[in-house]
Amino acid sequence: MRIGEIAALVGVTTRAIRHYHHVGLLPEPERRPNGYRAYSVRDAVLLARVRRLTELGLSLDEVRDVLADDEGRELADVLAELDADLARQEAELASRRQRLAALLAAGPGDGEPVSPGLAALLAKAPPTASPAAAKDRDHLTLLDATGAAGEELYAALAPVAADPAVLALYERLDELAAARVDDPRIGPLADALIAAVPAGVFEAVPAGGPVVPGFQEALLADFAPAQAEVVRRLMAAFADRGRA
Repeated sequence: MRIGEIAALVGVTTRAIRHYHHVGLLPEPERRPNGYRAYSVRDAVLLARVRRLTELGLSLDEVRDVLADDEGRELADVLAELDADLARQEAELASRRQRLAALLAAGPGDGEPVSPGLAALLAKAPPTASPAAAKDRDHLTLLDATGAAGEELYAALAPVAADPAVLALYERLDELAAARVDDPRIGPLADALIAAVPAGVFEAVPAGGPVVPGFQEALLADFAPAQAEVVRRLMAAFADRGRA
């Protein structure tokens, strides 16, 4: 294959290929008598690997390290890994299209950009005007969008979402909006919230909480100081259960 043909096959520009040659990421292939580069199937596989890794956000130096680990592997193994990458992309695309279809079916203003699992969980919750409950819904939506939450967590939360008694806990949290951080209501409310969380929820959440950089800081900043202290104690309980 010539450079234009391999570029079209893999979906990159000829300029990108020449840059990869220049920085030593892609070895220069042998040239034909007419001076044109002659690319092989392995060159195409390597180039596809580079494209996939850069699309994942890796720098060229990081891509070089990954490729160095691949040296000596059989072509069939590399092709199988590329095929698995494509399968994951197809599954992600199918999931996104399923969510889009649900939004389209719901009509303007009725849908939520959440996964079917979270949509089913939110549908179990009784209606409430609680600001704290609305924040909880927003936080779950954010975790859902990042992929940090999943079906296991939603299934564990289902009994909590459907329990009307939980609304009273949200209301107690609302009452702390203007309170001081040494308010005596903080400890009892934190204990009540921890007691209301089923064991399955603690098991479904990684130790220390969901692994999303900056999420815990953003969550605490979303609450008034006294409310944030309650949430901080709840998060500490998750961390303690995870270490246990």
